[in-house]
Amino acid sequence: MSKVLVAYFSASGVTARLAETLAKAVGGDLFEIKPAVPYTDADLNWMDKTSRSTLEMKDRSCRPEIGEKLSNMADYDVVFVGFPVWWYREPSIIDTFVEEYDFGGKTLVPFATSGGSGIGDSGENMAKLAPGAKVDAGKKFSASASESELRDWASKWI
Repeated sequence: MSKVLVAYFSASGVTARLAETLAKAVGGDLFEIKPAVPYTDADLNWMDKTSRSTLEMKDRSCRPEIGEKLSNMADYDVVFVGFPVWWYREPSIIDTFVEEYDFGGKTLVPFATSGGSGIGDSGENMAKLAPGAKVDAGKKFSASASESELRDWASKWI
């Protein structure tokens, strides 16, 4: 059986709850991707063209700093990476996370939450940042996805 990590970034708590349910469903470890500088409500105001999140998402090279590093990434075979969809893709902090570790030989599987938009090209974007990894296209889930739904979906990788 593969050693599984569920890593996630959550701005409002929705993705955190989904990640916790997924970790329980697959018997995986849980790791929260926390920004070094937490996002405020003003930072997350996507309607403000000058908000931090808007500016980060306009600049594809932006890499927000992560506050804590995972010391044992080498222990994992399968890494599920969760995030809220921002501007039809993964938030820039997810790009930071993927670039900070060696995913060579690992399976990387994105999962997302969103109020309306799909996961977009997040899997392709992450594959470019994780050379040597097998990266799936991923899936967007509703906030109320059940443990059994998540287990059934994740079973092909674990």
